[in-house]
Amino acid sequence: MTALIVTESLFGNTLAIAEAIGSGIAEVHGPEAVRVLHASRAPSELPTDLDLLVIGAPTHLLSLPNAGSRHDAEGKGAPQVQATGVREWIESVTIPSGLLVATFDTSIPDRIGLGTAAGAAARALRRRGAEASVGPSFFVTGMEGPLADGELGRATAWGRELAGALASTA
Repeated sequence: MTALIVTESLFGNTLAIAEAIGSGIAEVHGPEAVRVLHASRAPSELPTDLDLLVIGAPTHLLSLPNAGSRHDAEGKGAPQVQATGVREWIESVTIPSGLLVATFDTSIPDRIGLGTAAGAAARALRRRGAEASVGPSFFVTGMEGPLADGELGRATAWGRELAGALASTA
């Protein structure tokens, strides 16, 4: 099994969640089975041996980050701003038919009922023909973070669930 986690992270919180999800997958399938990449470095042609694609981003304005929201985050001290994020990568990638695809995000808890990056990513992927499931929101205490207590453990557990679900369909 091979898993690729494509993420965008401006303050490091979403990256920490992506790495924890990867750790959960690695517990089931081994560390060589999973790779975490920033969207700016992710390939537009996915590897042929890919079994699982997980995509995550911070929720900005109830959706995926865009150039304006990245600029705003940079003005608030975000050290990891890239011009290309998950939104742009989804528009450029070709998703093979039948690939298991799941999304996640980091969000402030009281706003998730209004919209999340995970939901926006899944909709964008479906418009491109992929079958994508909306995964959980992992909580931050504010735009800059930090992550809420217990979120890294919850992310690792979700990674194990994804790996187990994939193993049971093989």
